[in-house]
Amino acid sequence: MTNVVSCIDAAALNDAVCDYSAWAAQQLEAPVTLLHVLEEQQRVQPDVTGNIGLGTREHLLDELAELDEKRAKLALQHGHLLLEQAAKKVQAQGVTVVTQRQRHGTLSNALLDMEDDMRLCVLGLHGEDSANQLHKVGSQLETVIRTVHRPLLLTPSSYTAPKQAMFAYDGSATASKGVETLAQSPLVKGMAVHVVMVADASSKHQEQLAWAKEQLENGGHHVSTALLQGEVEPSLHAYQKQYDIDLMVMGAFGHSRIRQFLIGSTTMKMLQESTSPVLVLR
Repeated sequence: MTNVVSCIDAAALNDAVCDYSAWAAQQLEAPVTLLHVLEEQQRVQPDVTGNIGLGTREHLLDELAELDEKRAKLALQHGHLLLEQAAKKVQAQGVTVVTQRQRHGTLSNALLDMEDDMRLCVLGLHGEDSANQLHKVGSQLETVIRTVHRPLLLTPSSYTAPKQAMFAYDGSATASKGVETLAQSPLVKGMAVHVVMVADASSKHQEQLAWAKEQLENGGHHVSTALLQGEVEPSLHAYQKQYDIDLMVMGAFGHSRIRQFLIGSTTMKMLQESTSPVLVLR
């Protein structure tokens, strides 16, 4: 697990994806692999029956096949151009080792194939199908979150170098593992970390927060904790805004209300409302 994999598409937020990829690569002292995926286009077969002669039908089908071939070649060339532009941008920010990969198929399958060499995956919150629509998350994002087993850095449309991180903690085994991972990760080296739990104010939850704080402090972080009541998404975002936190961190698939929002409609609501990067730990 060595590479920062940066997912490039035709969306305007490629600049932010490149910026966050370069930042992460420098924090992790890792090379960058730029990935562009060409999805198979499903062409609707036209109805060329009826009163058209056989020769005319065959001619139309030949033209459609030729058009499909031209589209595929143009998509390939466009992908290469996107990757070359992204490589120049990442290299200009001081990343010396940058490779380019173009794949056919789906993004989730391409990332699964690359998992063995992946340390972190960076992709935009808004894909090319939603780049011009506010509060709409890229269509492939939920599939990637569910299937890829590496940390995911989901980026907004503009870049700000992260200075503070907030861990959305629920006390589950998965989230606790995420705390241990974050404590040792150079990705957040030197940052203040806020550990925030949305739950009732019980002694158990206080103890869990104290444990998380100890782990992160042992990793060299300045740590603040908060135990909030209310709905998960608005409570977390309100806290984030109050303390001007520019990186949200959460563990995927815990066993509480945060788990419910991670795998249900609240997850997408959380991501839709996010104006800062979200780091999802697996």
